[in-house]
Amino acid sequence: MQTLLLIRYFELEEYEMDEQSSAAATKKSGLPKLPASTIWMINFGILGVQIAFTLQSSQMSRIFQTIGADPNKLGWFFILPPLAGLIVQPIIGYYSDRTWAPKLGGRRLPYLALGTLIAIIVMCLLPNSGSFGFGYASITALVFGAVTVALLDVSSNIAMQPFKMMIGDMVNDDQKSYAYGIQSFLSNGGAVIAAIFPFIFTAFGVANTAKRGVVPQSVVISFYVGAAILLLTSLLTIFKVHEYDPKTYAKYHGITEEANSTGGNWWTLLKKAPKVFWTTTLVQFFCWIAFQYLWTYSAGAIASNVWNTTNAASAGYQAAGNWYGVLAAVQSIAAVIWSYVLAKMPNNYHKLGYSISLALGAVGFISVFFIHTQYILILSFILVGIAWASMNTYPLTMVTNALSGEHMGTYLGLFNGSICLPQIVASLASFGLFPLLGNAQPNMFLLAGFIMALGAASVGFIKETYKA
Repeated sequence: MQTLLLIRYFELEEYEMDEQSSAAATKKSGLPKLPASTIWMINFGILGVQIAFTLQSSQMSRIFQTIGADPNKLGWFFILPPLAGLIVQPIIGYYSDRTWAPKLGGRRLPYLALGTLIAIIVMCLLPNSGSFGFGYASITALVFGAVTVALLDVSSNIAMQPFKMMIGDMVNDDQKSYAYGIQSFLSNGGAVIAAIFPFIFTAFGVANTAKRGVVPQSVVISFYVGAAILLLTSLLTIFKVHEYDPKTYAKYHGITEEANSTGGNWWTLLKKAPKVFWTTTLVQFFCWIAFQYLWTYSAGAIASNVWNTTNAASAGYQAAGNWYGVLAAVQSIAAVIWSYVLAKMPNNYHKLGYSISLALGAVGFISVFFIHTQYILILSFILVGIAWASMNTYPLTMVTNALSGEHMGTYLGLFNGSICLPQIVASLASFGLFPLLGNAQPNMFLLAGFIMALGAASVGFIKETYKA
């Protein structure tokens, strides 16, 4: 009921926005204004995709330390997801630019269907990494976990990219910030659901501990339920959204029908990319390093600071894992609320909102280092959620506004490198930084906070442009 009320609230707000910006939208872009319901349907499937991503990011450290991974070697496992995204998303963008399969949904939707199918299968395998008798800390168990994580991230990236592209394809400049705000709203809504699953199932009596080397049932069932939601939400977008055919797409974007059928060399496109593509990438570099350390070290840092344990098999460590799930939900709820604030900000306030949000996130990261009470950590993760909302709203808005309709998918796939490369750099650097900072997981939050502050400062280099 609350979700329906929120949707209705957004629809009313969007109607008012449409009335006020009608003339401006006509001047700035050939794309028509879309009803709020269409923008919601374009984005709705991302709710399920983000559940998959959040279960992976919030539980991966816990899963691998439970099956015997050395905390100092966690970086190797966390390299796999961004490496998969770095390779997969440009490929999906490149080929979906050239795809038109009306019987399969259109340009982007066939890839959503493929990614969803693979992700569902892998989500049923990953939490069982310790349940096949491979043995605690065995190479077989760790390799099985690593392979399933890589497959989950590949499939999630295949499913995720169409949502970013469809907004670029179908939404005009005046509605774009709103559309990405709704995408952030639903994405973070999915993150809330995923993050609290283990906590809720534990409260209902599902076992939150298991024998050494085996992932608790509270986590396993969370992945199963997440897979079911992913299926339902993706099907809703697939059946409700009708993408523009090549002729209509070319007409609305002011390009020829052949524009996306030839060319598209990645290196050539990068050389021709608008300046905002690169300045936003600089900001992204700092932000995603910080969040990579959050995902890698949160469970261990909270266990160490609050429960005073580093033993992954202990009840205290597993309680910390559940509490991190709650904190991830807090982060996402804060991001949901802040996403709506950002979506309503005028275009000329984008940089201010972006910079302030990241600065508040930096304070949140640094505070985790100093806090030893679980409930005070809620404040820290509210600030982290504010930064997360801006990272999911402004970069894509700024970049797609500066692009024409030519090679939209390829450009957005390449821009995903600004998310993936920093995570790879962060993971590789952790092999030196983690021992340098005393092999203490809370210390990595202090480092992450200073890096996020650099991201806030670098927003000043961005100068927004509008291709349309």
